[in-house]
Amino acid sequence: MKEDGNNGNNRKYASHGKNSSHGSLPPDPSDRVLLPRGDYRTLLGFQKAEVAYDITFRFAHRFLGRGDRTVDQMVQAARSGKKNVLEGSKAAPTSTETELKLTNVARASLEELLDDYKDYLRVRDLALWDKDSKEALYVRKLGRKTPQTYEYYRDFVETRPPEVVANIAVCLINQANYLIDRQLLRLEADFVKNGGLRERMTRIRLEYRSRRQFPHDSQHSYKSHNSHQPSNQSESR
Repeated sequence: MKEDGNNGNNRKYASHGKNSSHGSLPPDPSDRVLLPRGDYRTLLGFQKAEVAYDITFRFAHRFLGRGDRTVDQMVQAARSGKKNVLEGSKAAPTSTETELKLTNVARASLEELLDDYKDYLRVRDLALWDKDSKEALYVRKLGRKTPQTYEYYRDFVETRPPEVVANIAVCLINQANYLIDRQLLRLEADFVKNGGLRERMTRIRLEYRSRRQFPHDSQHSYKSHNSHQPSNQSESR
């Protein structure tokens, strides 16, 4: 039976659709101007920073006196530790420099918060847990659960005395700082390898112009390469 022109065209377009860019593999990340970034909420460092904020908010309002300036200082430091990781991650596709700066601000804020908890213990002659004490090891065990949420710590934070809660916060902030330090090293390595946005834009634009100016070079190179390859028949022999 003879096909009419429309059916032939429809089949042609359908075939084209199967091989269109919508069904193709995603481009090589090295060919993208805006590099992909994961969800900041999956970062363990962010999760721990968020739990540190939740603990600090409750600690400051439960154990520090009303009107004490330390309340606002601790809560703001905890908030900065969390929010700057978030902002840095969201800025990452367009500015590696901004991501590095904000992540480093988060790290500095958490260090300030850590020192506030240590001050609280020191001036009140309360003990700071040794990192290898059974209490610290138990908190470290809780810290291995993923994803990290306040619910793992709620019972301790809301029923234990301030000395225990402060030490739990110290353990958790140390974990967060360690993870953010590793994140900063990775961001630095990524920047050295991939450069910043302007460098990527320039490189990708130059590669695009080169392909437009010499469209047959890649095809010729491919054919020349294949002409030197043995056939399947000769390989089977």
